Amino acid sequence: MKIKFSEIERAFEYVNFGAIPGGNTALFDKATGEIYFKSDFAGIDEIPGEAYRSESTVEIPHKNDLDLGSRLVFRFVCDTFPDGYDKVREIFSRRGAYARYRDWLEYNGLLDKWYDYSSAAEETALREWCAGEGIELER
Repeated sequence: MKIKFSEIERAFEYVNFGAIPGGNTALFDKATGEIYFKSDFAGIDEIPGEAYRSESTVEIPHKNDLDLGSRLVFRFVCDTFPDGYDKVREIFSRRGAYARYRDWLEYNGLLDKWYDYSSAAEETALREWCAGEGIELER
């Protein structure tokens, strides 16, 4: 069963919404093409019980599962502004790092570059994950 990449991407965004990883879940059924959603925060649970036991169902990953968390930040800094590496490492040594990182990006005129870099990395990683899971994407 083929699926539009935008549908997988939408489910990926849903899984990654919110501050706490694991609060939102999405499962894709490769046999039916259905995507089921669950949110501990919003009290949503569309996932049928048998979906968890089905071999055709895969859980949409969190960005951290695809190495798209702070490691991506450091790859970006190394690639685009290596002189800022120590400052970014300092930023990420404390809680609330992403807000301070965004401020640092804005101050250094890198915010748009970061969004482009992050978006491209997410798409590449998610497409690779789909290929690895045997999920056929519509062209």
